[in-house]
Amino acid sequence: MSVSAIRMSDAGELLLSGMLDYRTGPGLRKQGQALIKSSKAATLVVDCSAVLKSSSVGLSLLLCFMRDAEAAGKAWSIRGMPEDMREIAQVSELTELLAQP
Repeated sequence: MSVSAIRMSDAGELLLSGMLDYRTGPGLRKQGQALIKSSKAATLVVDCSAVLKSSSVGLSLLLCFMRDAEAAGKAWSIRGMPEDMREIAQVSELTELLAQP
């Protein structure tokens, strides 16, 4: 069973943690989207430093969160992307897209 979570920190950062795969992705997607919509912060920081393991689902989540932030008129950045996510981004040619705007 995969353990994962997403929450908003007191500092307004979106904290993503645990295992990101096809079982956890849909729930994290809905929760993250709601957190982004309710956030009052002008900049969304997605902190991935507590992600234990990620499939391509993790990358898909980041892309969705990026799109949600842009739709809400927020600047965004990603911090602490684990090596496995970085490798998938590189192979998928998404490295530049996920770089800070």
